[in-house]
Amino acid sequence: MVNIVILVFVGGALGAMLREFTMLMVPNLVDNFPLDILVANLVATFLLGLVTALHRRQVVSEDAEMLVGTGIAGGLSTFSSFAYGAIVLMSASTAGAVVASFYVVISLVLGYIAVIVGLRRTRLSMNRSSAGKRRSWKQPFAFDM
Repeated sequence: MVNIVILVFVGGALGAMLREFTMLMVPNLVDNFPLDILVANLVATFLLGLVTALHRRQVVSEDAEMLVGTGIAGGLSTFSSFAYGAIVLMSASTAGAVVASFYVVISLVLGYIAVIVGLRRTRLSMNRSSAGKRRSWKQPFAFDM
């Protein structure tokens, strides 16, 4: 139990630092579109999909899943900033409300796609690595696509 808490704590700190670096590196767009928050959330959802698929296929341990999936992805993702950015845009003007609506929709759609890409990326690499081997990686996989 204590080990899991420490892993999540360390992962969360790393994720928060990655989020801050992302916020500093990603440029601002017109109409104050929060591209930095979108990028941070998409990277976090991709990482979550990737580590979840690896864990389900028993390639990484539960500790690695906690460190990356709960810690790093949790520290990197910014739901509170996402919600705040949408509210600020919506209250600015009619055009801001349109941009905010676009931001919310694109965040949800691209976030969903990022998780799927992470899950599929692991599946494809596992299939390639085990193509010539007798060992099968076919395990129950809820998101097998």
